[in-house]
Amino acid sequence: MNESFIAIDWGSTNLRAWLYKQGLCMDSLNSESGVTRLQGQTPQQVFTHFMQPWFQDYGQLPTLMAGMVGSNAGWQAVPYLHCPVSLGEIAHHLTSVHSPNMADIRIIPGLCIDRSDNSNVMRGEETQLIGAHQIHASSRYIMPGTHSKWVHLSGECVDDFRTVITGELHYLLLQHGLIGVGIGEQFSSPEAFRQGMEIGFNDANILRCLFETRAAHLLGRRDKSTVSDWLSGVLIGNEVAQMQQDYALSSHDDITLIGSQKLTERYAQALKFAGINYQAIEGDVAFQAGIRSVANVLGY
Repeated sequence: MNESFIAIDWGSTNLRAWLYKQGLCMDSLNSESGVTRLQGQTPQQVFTHFMQPWFQDYGQLPTLMAGMVGSNAGWQAVPYLHCPVSLGEIAHHLTSVHSPNMADIRIIPGLCIDRSDNSNVMRGEETQLIGAHQIHASSRYIMPGTHSKWVHLSGECVDDFRTVITGELHYLLLQHGLIGVGIGEQFSSPEAFRQGMEIGFNDANILRCLFETRAAHLLGRRDKSTVSDWLSGVLIGNEVAQMQQDYALSSHDDITLIGSQKLTERYAQALKFAGINYQAIEGDVAFQAGIRSVANVLGY
């Protein structure tokens, strides 16, 4: 095992890759060539375009991929693993990509829950969970994003998770709804976010709050240039309040946030307001730790 391989996080809108040689990260790249943004190319063509320089310099290294690349909209559909499932079991259920003249390429499976009371899927987050659990073992993980994941573990076993479309809802309301009409350029406002977060947390009638977001700036009670942060606060505050109730979370629970600094800081404010303790792990750090763990199992 010489720890030489390529790791790829290939989602819907972005592709990120890291090249490891003898355990050291030698290079990385970021691209907006997510599986929904291939501009007429196949995933194999995009892969070859980005990886060929690395293959020329370092040889045909084995490649591990995770994310939407394993969906029916990606390169090759990879079956989900059904929960409950151990994090250590994931590395034993990879799918090989069969393409002529290509290096050893394998895709990490996503996870699913298929019950009468919960239908859920994830792709890519499972790799972050593997890494985050090695960095800091928790029983609860919150993974903010376009679709936020709230995950419950018993030891190393993923028992349950839920998805909340807070990020997507924020985008849709501002870009395609009446709330975003006439608000102009938006500016960062921590105070607007805090006020919105407190309202969203305390008011169970989220639908009423959403319309009042527009009415307040029309009546001059709110600066229209801070509507985005206000709305973000309302949605995140409500999400945390509802999930705290659903999961009966308290200050004694061990909770870890996984994601980008900007988003985790916002969720951290809501968790503090709810009286919930937490620690945070950068999403890329968790992903790289997770995919290196899988590579070690494979003997790369």
